[in-house]
Amino acid sequence: MNYPVRAPLTAKEIAKKHKEKRRHRRAHKHAAPTNAVRSDINVTPLVDVVLVLLIIFMVVTPMLHRGVDLELPKTNNHSTRQDTGEQIVVSVRQDGVYVEADKVDVEKLSGIIEAQLKNGARPVNVKADKGLKFGEVRKVLEAVHASGAAQVNMETKENKE
Repeated sequence: MNYPVRAPLTAKEIAKKHKEKRRHRRAHKHAAPTNAVRSDINVTPLVDVVLVLLIIFMVVTPMLHRGVDLELPKTNNHSTRQDTGEQIVVSVRQDGVYVEADKVDVEKLSGIIEAQLKNGARPVNVKADKGLKFGEVRKVLEAVHASGAAQVNMETKENKE
């Protein structure tokens, strides 16, 4: 296809176009204000706030842990699972057994977990302090098994050596 070739604009023609644009802008600038609603919204501040919140949540979320503080045993064959919040966390320490952050009696543990499992099957994560003897942890595992939990996980820490 052949398009017609246009001659380049001269300096006078360019100046004339700029003068017309300036006159057009001035005419609209000094026009009487209208009651029209502006339909444009500046979303830049909203995007900034959302990005800052996203960064905060990304940094803080891995630091959150449920249950009570204890020293987990280290293992070589460690597999990590994401804490989705649906798991039931049972922590075993020297001073007792905790479901989430509530201290419970070992004899009542089975009934408590069974009541939580009535809403639907959920995995049970058992966290035990590394200073405990296995016999103390075994009582808790037997109570979890008696509650009818289909999936029981033992939490450990990865051996970095």
